[in-house]
Amino acid sequence: MGSFDSIPHAELMQCLARRIVDGAMLHLLKMWLEAPVEEIDERGNRHRTTRNKDEGRGTPQGAPISPLLSNLYMRRFVLGWKTLGHEARLKARIVNYADDFVICCRGTADEAMTAMRTMMAALKLTVNETKTHVREIPAETFDFLGYTFGLHWAHRTKRKVLCGRPSKKRVARVCEKISAITDRRRSGLEPAEVITELNRVLRGWAGYFCLGPVGDAYRAINAHTRYRLRKWWGAKHKNARFGPCWYWSPWLERTFGLLQLRWDPSRLPHAKA
Repeated sequence: MGSFDSIPHAELMQCLARRIVDGAMLHLLKMWLEAPVEEIDERGNRHRTTRNKDEGRGTPQGAPISPLLSNLYMRRFVLGWKTLGHEARLKARIVNYADDFVICCRGTADEAMTAMRTMMAALKLTVNETKTHVREIPAETFDFLGYTFGLHWAHRTKRKVLCGRPSKKRVARVCEKISAITDRRRSGLEPAEVITELNRVLRGWAGYFCLGPVGDAYRAINAHTRYRLRKWWGAKHKNARFGPCWYWSPWLERTFGLLQLRWDPSRLPHAKA
């Protein structure tokens, strides 16, 4: 969805007024919604825009309160889905976080899509057509909140399970962060500084992506981290030679304190495909 850009201010303020009685706080929230936003154009020039205030819709992109406000307004959609009887009639349940949601149903996808579009129009929200699809599970997969849901092979159970695993885009994104931290232009930093930054990224990523068969993703990230750390070390020490230990994560962990992502098999679903 594109609710961050399309949430109507008047209706959102009504939702807030039902929960907040402090007029000063409501005024502050309204000012936050209408605050100018600084944007960078294609030429790299910075300019300020008052689009949200002029159009009376949208929440500031990147603001920490935007997901909360989006969740609050999307509650109208979730409750309306049940109140209007769509959940019971279509046997369709909604799973959402902020402006991302999935409608889970059996054989009623077209009816659910039509009902969803009708409700979104009534709520004055814009549906992101590039992200809106109908997927048949388990024949197909879909991405939601960074996970790819579908049938995935689990090495430990030697069978396919219907679950979620980290999406390829999220694995590629964290690898890009690791590459940026270990860029050769940062070879002047001390190893402890680089390792601390790497561990912070790895720990945060694994703290979220820890469900389902994550072993392949962890191995790919560990391998990329080792490779990039060797490249960084080679840039820092021009005549460095790398023995087999540099390809061994436990040695790097003991020697430098580098975090190694480890898979917890207790978090793997046991449903048979």
